Amino acid sequence: MPKTVHLLNGPNLNLLGQREPEVYGANTLADIEARCAGLAAQLGLALLCRQSNHEGVLIDWVQAARAAADGLVINPGGLTHTSVALLDALNAFDGPVIEVHLSQIHRRESFRHHSYVSLRADGVIAGLGPEGYEAALRRMATLMG
Repeated sequence: MPKTVHLLNGPNLNLLGQREPEVYGANTLADIEARCAGLAAQLGLALLCRQSNHEGVLIDWVQAARAAADGLVINPGGLTHTSVALLDALNAFDGPVIEVHLSQIHRRESFRHHSYVSLRADGVIAGLGPEGYEAALRRMATLMG
């Protein structure tokens, strides 16, 4: 049975390809998810992709992943910098967690330099664009053995 990875995306990532393409690129979330699905299949992983603009929904998905996923790849969007509640949910998840950001958050506004999610993440990938998601999946496959 393949290991299962949940790929969770937070607020405003549904607008990829439309919102600030100079920062986030021209790829849509559907483009990124399709690339990840193809790579996951090559790596022998099952992949579930979800996106929500609502903090509570993301927290519910992280909690549900405790029984359904072996690992989490998460781009929490703006919740990265604000959500202690999301951190608490991630702390209750036993598998590996990789945090992903399309942009190089450390070259942006100072409020983006702090991540609550990083306090739990086993790895953080920032600034690689869509390839960051693929790097996260490759690392996840290694971590889950």
